[in-house]
Amino acid sequence: MSKRILLIQGHPDNGQHHLCHALEDSYAAGASSAGHELRRIDVAALEFPLLRSQHEWEDGALPPGLADAQAAIKWAEHLVLFFPLWLGDMPALLKGFLEQVARPGFAFAREGRNNPLNNKGLTGRSARVVVTMGMPAAIYRWYFRAHSIKSLERNILGFVGIAPVNETLIGMAGDMKPEAVKKHLTKLERLGRDGD
Repeated sequence: MSKRILLIQGHPDNGQHHLCHALEDSYAAGASSAGHELRRIDVAALEFPLLRSQHEWEDGALPPGLADAQAAIKWAEHLVLFFPLWLGDMPALLKGFLEQVARPGFAFAREGRNNPLNNKGLTGRSARVVVTMGMPAAIYRWYFRAHSIKSLERNILGFVGIAPVNETLIGMAGDMKPEAVKKHLTKLERLGRDGD
């Protein structure tokens, strides 16, 4: 059964083709071959300011360049986020994008401001988070407890109703041998075919 899948590329450098971009392309190839509908967002290609106050987040106007991004998120049944781990977390540009699009009236109902847990606006969607990192993925998962990924899954995606959220953590990205790269690209292509 085909799905509507949105790929969100969170690498802040779109001037070069990084492993995150290759993983996204492999996922897209697999998804397309299986008949899934695809849309893509390249966060680095968008223009938007960082939010600087609660008032701006709650009542300020959405930057015009992000209206299409919100529409794509609403359209999607499954979201796949790709990003490198920077200083133990997602890059600031991706965090700024998520803060901008996850506003009251979109990510959760406005009437639920006092208790947004009861008014999640993006239920009925699943997600996968694909993260590259310089350290071994097992070290990040077990020693650091994958703290920032858990925060993204629980405090951002889960908070607005996106569930389940699965993850693919890819370590040693800077020193990866070609055969290891190929293995990860093949895995992402399979996940794309499965719509997972």
